[in-house]
Amino acid sequence: MSATTHSPFLAGLYLIVRRSLRRHALSTTVTAASVALASGLVMAVFSIADQTRTAFTGGKIGYDAILGARGSPLQLVLNTVYHLETSPGNIPWKLYQTIREDPRVDLAVPYAVGDNYRGFRIVGTTEDIFGRLEYQPGKRFEFQGKGRPFDAKRREAVIGSFVAQRTGLRLNSTFNPYHGLTFDETMRHPEEYVVVGILKPTNTPSDRVIWIPIEGIFRMEGHVLRGSGEEFQAEAGKEIPDDHKEVSAVMLKFKNPQAGFALDQTINKQGKVATLAFPIGSIMASLFDKMGWVNRVLILVAYLVVLVAAGSILASIYNTMNERRREFAILRALGARRRTVFSAIVLEASTISALGVLAGYLVYAGILAGAALVVRAQTGVVLDVFSGHQVLYLAPIVMIVVGALAGVVPAFKAYSTDVAANLTPHS
Repeated sequence: MSATTHSPFLAGLYLIVRRSLRRHALSTTVTAASVALASGLVMAVFSIADQTRTAFTGGKIGYDAILGARGSPLQLVLNTVYHLETSPGNIPWKLYQTIREDPRVDLAVPYAVGDNYRGFRIVGTTEDIFGRLEYQPGKRFEFQGKGRPFDAKRREAVIGSFVAQRTGLRLNSTFNPYHGLTFDETMRHPEEYVVVGILKPTNTPSDRVIWIPIEGIFRMEGHVLRGSGEEFQAEAGKEIPDDHKEVSAVMLKFKNPQAGFALDQTINKQGKVATLAFPIGSIMASLFDKMGWVNRVLILVAYLVVLVAAGSILASIYNTMNERRREFAILRALGARRRTVFSAIVLEASTISALGVLAGYLVYAGILAGAALVVRAQTGVVLDVFSGHQVLYLAPIVMIVVGALAGVVPAFKAYSTDVAANLTPHS
């Protein structure tokens, strides 16, 4: 067929479709909205699932393992890396010293937890957290403005960017810690800390943390140390013997990967005192594997919404067939072929889908933006609305194809329109 033949054919299809969409503007808008919801939901479900799994299992961390109390490696990772969950317990300070001096270990940073400020976790640690530790490969904590690391011998604090944003704390602000990991106004400690540094955003859970010297955790009123197996309470002005000290966890950076496997064998398989969470990514992956059914349910719901949207397109066009039979009969009488009428209906369904798909990107952006706010507030992990994912172009294509298929049934009805019967004047 020549280009001159195609031109009138396409122009005719365009006029038929445009006229129909204008005549049935309300039903077209409602149907396109259902398509937008379906495509936006599908894109959001797949994108959120992919980004959260990558953030929790594939995200690069600047250290290799975590040493903590005997128990669940998953709980240890959630507590230390993501600042979720409660601590599985403490290990003696001497164990931290031993692992720090191990020739296979390049860096050991202790953590001590148990307090909060307005729901944000307070972590006691050493200056190495700012000077040597990489929270991601090649990335270390940086300070905003004139901020600096805390002095280990003073009641000073460094806060994450999200903490500053939500609490209003600024440089030289003072605050009192609260006992426990859940904010309770009745559990206020008398010790007062001054903010000496605010970290630049890292888009990691560390943005939701308040860092203080580990000695401050040891000496906090009401805290009892049991590193020696007996209860010990620090006294002002007196040194705390190492035997009594204890830590919640130790973040480890190995000199080579083989060290991790060797320590895993020694600590996890042969020892009974502590747990080594290694490798961290595999431990988090096991959690997502166990919770995979949740993701499958969400995907199933998204697919059902797609089917509902397809049904809406079919119903919207099919319900107009009775009033359009005479229109199609006139077109046929004027020389329009059956395939022209058939193609017009399929094109109309595809156009409604295409309009819905375009609006679907707005639905996707809205859902992901809302999810990103919740995920960041709860975990510190940041989802990227503009992150590229194959579903962002595959879902629209599939939705348009589904829309075209939904138009096939009413298109056959239009195709089989009886010209003579529908041109007969009604009495």
